[in-house]
Amino acid sequence: GISAPEDEALKMGKIFVDRQISRLYVVGSNDTTAPVIEASYLRYLDAMKALLEVQPFLMGKRPGGSDFGAYGQLTQLTHFDPTPMDETLKRAPRVFAWVDLVEDLSGLDVQEDGWMKRDSIPEEIRGLLKEVGRVYVPALRANAKALMEGAEQVDTEIDGKQWVQQPFPYQGKCLQWLREKHASLGTADRRAVDDILNGTGCETLFEA
Repeated sequence: GISAPEDEALKMGKIFVDRQISRLYVVGSNDTTAPVIEASYLRYLDAMKALLEVQPFLMGKRPGGSDFGAYGQLTQLTHFDPTPMDETLKRAPRVFAWVDLVEDLSGLDVQEDGWMKRDSIPEEIRGLLKEVGRVYVPALRANAKALMEGAEQVDTEIDGKQWVQQPFPYQGKCLQWLREKHASLGTADRRAVDDILNGTGCETLFEA
């Protein structure tokens, strides 16, 4: 607890750090993939910054599930790990501030018409989707292929560089859920989604 003796707290801290670092391989973070991940994060910051310059939340003028999903990941990168935190503050302080904003949205007057309109999607959204399609989507697809084939290792090329990791069943489930949700859409809604994703790389999520 907070009142634990200093030597005990330091010991537990080391145990926690060692455990977390030892699990990085599970999500594909290793010496081989590090250059791809680090470059992608910087581009993601640029894309997120550009979007926040035209609207305060990912889907418009009000927060939604996508904001809370992005917030959950960004808290670790912008406010805990000192290396990406430093990069964030130098490259995109607006993103750093946005994480603080989403931390406490109490009192926000949320309007149902705050969502962006389907026929006027800002180009900045596509910028964000292109980064997802450039790195994360190929990783999801390669992981799913390895799981299907029973391979012991995912070995592919992403953004022109080698990507290796242990197959990750949860990522396989994520891709499956995305495909199920896409298939469950009505014809008009699915066509609208496909039009938005077309050319971003994310459209390949739904290819066999």
